Amino acid sequence: YGPIYLKSQRTHLAALGMFVFVNRHNGNLPNCRRLEKPSTALPPFPHTPPMAVVRILVDGYSLLHAWRDLAPGAPRHSARAREALIRVLTQYADSVGTPVTLFFDGAGAPKDAPKNISPDSLEVVFSRDSKTADDLIERTAYRLKPYGEALAVTNDFAERDTVISMGGLAQSCEEFISDIDRVLKERDDFVKVYNRREANRYKR
Repeated sequence: YGPIYLKSQRTHLAALGMFVFVNRHNGNLPNCRRLEKPSTALPPFPHTPPMAVVRILVDGYSLLHAWRDLAPGAPRHSARAREALIRVLTQYADSVGTPVTLFFDGAGAPKDAPKNISPDSLEVVFSRDSKTADDLIERTAYRLKPYGEALAVTNDFAERDTVISMGGLAQSCEEFISDIDRVLKERDDFVKVYNRREANRYKR
């Protein structure tokens, strides 16, 4: 088969117009309820089956302010910092198989702020002048309720409480950064082992 390369997929929230992608959740996210293997026995009625995390909602500037090692020296609202965050979150989303939407406040954004963009497995949304990233995270978490739990990543305690009150999950930026580091390290280790195995196989 040769060396392995990570394949990505496009996911879109369609400007919150709700093309909702319900992806599997592989249990890599901490502080999220993990799904148990369904039993073959019929559950007692009524039964509400557990739901997976269907989308991770990230407050971009909140995460950038907490992640000083990312794009060090760059202002947190700069294009350089945003692009660095987009790159690492794209890799993370590809690795965990759960779609991620990254929200940035559009109000007062610098002139170099682009319109909404969608790399391969990460959607990036800039709020309009009359809305904030918090507003969009709350709205999206509410609309995802019928499909499963949304995970909000922010250091805004009030925002986390709001999402939890709507049946979603919340995580601090520091916990999310630790999880990203762990997932990407596991991915890199797997690729190294696989490529070494393939190289040895071709030498035979």
